[in-house]
Parts: sequence; structure tokens; C-alpha cells
Amino acid sequence: MKRLLIYIIGIMLVQGMKAQSTTYQLADSVKICQLLQQANRETSVLWLARQFLGVPYVAHTLEVNDDERLVVNTRQLDCTTLVETVTALKLCVQAGKHSFADYLDALRLLRYRQGRMAGYPSRLHYFTDWIRDKSDMQLVTDVQQPNPPFSAVQTVRVDYMSTHPTAYKALKADASLVPEIRAQEHSLTGMKVRYIPKRAVRNNALLRKAVKDGDILAITCNKKGLDIAHLGFAVWRSDGLHLLNASMIHKKVVEEPMTLYQYLQKHKTHTGIRVVRVKN
Repeated sequence: MKRLLIYIIGIMLVQGMKAQSTTYQLADSVKICQLLQQANRETSVLWLARQFLGVPYVAHTLEVNDDERLVVNTRQLDCTTLVETVTALKLCVQAGKHSFADYLDALRLLRYRQGRMAGYPSRLHYFTDWIRDKSDMQLVTDVQQPNPPFSAVQTVRVDYMSTHPTAYKALKADASLVPEIRAQEHSLTGMKVRYIPKRAVRNNALLRKAVKDGDILAITCNKKGLDIAHLGFAVWRSDGLHLLNASMIHKKVVEEPMTLYQYLQKHKTHTGIRVVRVKN
């Protein structure tokens, strides 16, 4: 009976949400409703993230419409949409909210600048921008202390989107959006943020105190025009810190079998990790 009720709610929402610039399938609303029914205020970020293990990795799932809409896709995830999906669920359960409409509100709050969807440029495309905006909204904490292990400083320099507009569906279709994206890049460029250098991502008491299970880990990089190379969630095991992520290599959501230290050493452009914690 409970499952039937969830399906009925999902069907009603499919009919009712179309007018609210939202794109999703029935399976998405059912998945979200089931998780919200199972979870409670004490449910951890890591538990929620593990409910998506095995989901296929698919890039560009937000670029399915000609106009900007709130896209929900729990059947296919990339590193960013995994982080947003799980964090939106966590915000809902912390607030004691359990409907699909509540989840849509939380997802919109996270994905767009100050939670307001107003076209493609209002989406937070650079994760440094996401961290800054969600910190300002007091939804997350941008952890940058203590030093050590937060002993390195990244000077943000981003311009990849404005210098490669044809790589983005919306910018390729409408070049008039590029100046606004460029202005956003300029507002980020020059920011200095502390991070943990990859040599310091060790299995020791210092790191275990600084990084908690379920923290969002943003891998910093030195790729020209970019700030963050990849995202995931922190998972501590006996051998050290691991990354739960939507993996292009494994083609699905996984908990990486190798430690994060080993993972970072395999990627020359990766410089370390920023740590972001969802506020309780």
C-alpha cells in the first residue's frame, strides 16, 4: 500500500510539475520519494550517497532541453549531479521534509545562484562559485582550517567556458550568454582558497580529524581555465580515505577501491582537495 501511494504521488507530481519548468521521469520521483520515506533527520550524507552505487555515469544530463529547466535524473549521474542529488536529499531530511516537491525546492536551491533559476547563466557552473554561493546561503561550510593539513593555497583562474563556448550546448546556441558567463569568471578569478595538497592526503590522525565521512571533496587542479577537476564524497576505511563518486573510468557510481592518495597520484593535473561540509 505504501509503495502504491508513492507511485500515485509520483504520477500526480508528473502532471503537476510540468508547468514549473522541471524535467524528470516517473522513476526519478519514485526513487526520491522512497529515499525520503526511508530517511530521517539522523540519516547521514554517506548513507544517502550509497543508495546510488551502481548508477551509470552519464555526462551532460542537464543539457537535454533548449531552455533552462530543473532537471532531475537519478538514473544517470555525473560527479556534480551526484553531489547535488545527495545534498538536496540531505537538506530535505534535516528539515523533516518528505515530498518530491520539497526535493525539487532543495535541488533548485543548490543548483542555482541564491536558489533562483533565471536562465542558463543562473546555474552555478564552476564549483568554486557553487561553494561560495552555498556558503553565503549557510547551507554548507567551506572547510579551510586547520593548517596543516590545509597548507596549500589555490589562486582561482577560470575562463574555460567563455573561451570554449562551442563546447557548451547553451552557449553554442546563444552567443549572447557568453558575456555574462565571462563576468562570472572574472568575479571568481583571483580568489584565494586553502586546500589540502595531495601529498598530505594520508591515513593519519590529522587528516581523520579534518575530513569527515560524507564531506564533499572537490579535487583541485592546475588545468588551464579550470578550478576543480572532480567531485565526490569522503569515505574513511581502515587503509585511509576513499572517494565515493560518479566515475567516468568505472562508468558508474562507485566507492573507489584505491585510496584517495593513490587516486590523486595517478592524475598529474590534480593538486589536492577542498573540503565542503553540509551544515546540520
